[in-house]
Amino acid sequence: MGVEAFLEHRSVLVGVAYRILGSAADAEDIVQEAWVRWSEVERGEVADARAFLVRVTTNLAIDRLRRLKVRRESYVGDWLPEPVSTGPEVAERAELADSVELAMLVVLETLSPLERAVFVLREVFGFSHAEIGETIGRAEPAVRQLARRAREHVRERRPRFDVDRRERREVTERFIGACTGGDLRALMELLAKDVTLVSDSGGKARAPRRMLVGVDHVCRFLLAVTRPEGVAAFLAHAGMPPDTAFDLEISEVNGGPAIVASTGGTAFTVISLLVVDGRIETIYLLANPEKLAHIVSE
Repeated sequence: MGVEAFLEHRSVLVGVAYRILGSAADAEDIVQEAWVRWSEVERGEVADARAFLVRVTTNLAIDRLRRLKVRRESYVGDWLPEPVSTGPEVAERAELADSVELAMLVVLETLSPLERAVFVLREVFGFSHAEIGETIGRAEPAVRQLARRAREHVRERRPRFDVDRRERREVTERFIGACTGGDLRALMELLAKDVTLVSDSGGKARAPRRMLVGVDHVCRFLLAVTRPEGVAAFLAHAGMPPDTAFDLEISEVNGGPAIVASTGGTAFTVISLLVVDGRIETIYLLANPEKLAHIVSE
């Protein structure tokens, strides 16, 4: 009974923890801790297994996030959420896909841990204010205030997603072709004038440690890193022989198409594009090997 009940709600627990933490590895740790708590509790004391498990997971995630925020302040370069491979069932449900988009998770990073938890429970999973209050130990009026503040904060900063998935994939394919073919003109046609490139390497891969802004800076970097000598330098910096064979493909990552570079079935770079009105507004480049364990190469 205990195992079955936990497994029934496990996907929801992982979803809650990942959206609060922005890290799949930490989310898995939290859910494991929730299982320990669940295995120790007397079943007769639990009226609603789902409510109990969500409450435990949420509070563990809030505590973990408070500690992580301190550590992320000393992170080498920009910190981006840990990407995860997602299947078509996520992409087909707009509310789930939007809530795991890298661009959305970046916005959620600007919320306080408590605001983030309330936003996730309310806006993504549809919990009532009263239920959230019971979960985080706050009165309902306080929860309503947290929810309103978080919602307004996200609305002000949330990127305007391109909802046409077919167009987004087409732009991604053209982006690959322009970069690998060294076609500067084609690349410039794809990028918005104020395009930004944010990379996360943790100092463990060859990537800019500061955001690049503008077509010129972004194009210069992309064309340099995709030339044969640039690829060799990137691989060498990542600890691989410069002549290592690798695959470049488009896979479902965080609810949308993303470019995954892998060797031997192991991803070493993920590039996700924020496309608006047919133009690339933001490029997220993730190359920290510690963050790519949950990427499945197709």
